[in-house]
Amino acid sequence: MKDKIREFINTKQFHIIMVCLIIFIIIFIAGISTLKYYVEGDNKLPFVLSKVSIISNVEGTDVEDANNKWNLDINQSNDIYLYIKKNDDFDKNETIKNIILDNFNVEQSPNVGKLKLYKPDTKVESVIFKNSAENEVQNIEYTGAMDSSIKEMKISNQGGLVVFRYAITEIGNYVSNDDQEVKHGELLKKLSINNDDLKFKVTFDITINLDSNKSYKANMSLDLPVNDVVNNGTQSLNIDNTDNIIFRRI
Repeated sequence: MKDKIREFINTKQFHIIMVCLIIFIIIFIAGISTLKYYVEGDNKLPFVLSKVSIISNVEGTDVEDANNKWNLDINQSNDIYLYIKKNDDFDKNETIKNIILDNFNVEQSPNVGKLKLYKPDTKVESVIFKNSAENEVQNIEYTGAMDSSIKEMKISNQGGLVVFRYAITEIGNYVSNDDQEVKHGELLKKLSINNDDLKFKVTFDITINLDSNKSYKANMSLDLPVNDVVNNGTQSLNIDNTDNIIFRRI
């Protein structure tokens, strides 16, 4: 029996089987590693997305109208704050070159108005955002700097805030001569708009580029607006668990 086994081991057929087996094992291990990386992402990120904050509100913009006391163009705005912080478990020195948000894709559209992406306004000191044509953009880029500045779209090279707005504009006009005052938080109810009319879902990519030429990318998904903005006015939501946002080296 041993002689037959020894004789088989010395055959070309056995060598081919062994080579194929080794190749299969290598491919299997590589496949498992790739799948693990795809599911879990990079666990040695120099910077992480630690929190997402969303503020949803309703606002009316005055429209010139000599015939009516009130004529307000109604928008529903969603201000998104992304908190980027240095990974405490990363022991090497890295600095942020820039952070880019792009590939915005609306997977579910609202039943009213028009969706627009806005960057922070640079002219009006009292507000971060203004829904104007000059602030409408297709993507968002914050450059790394010594200090953060939302207005100038700069983020500290050691982490900070990335802020942008997604708004539903041109929902409708509220016209009245009867109201003594108008509460903006109640404007949607006055137009018989409900929360289902406003719901939309947007996905986008967030890329963290470092000065060392390393880059990490993740895809994000947001359901907007948050909570019951129609009946309760301004609403906010903090997302502290960001484990489902997976960054991969590119």
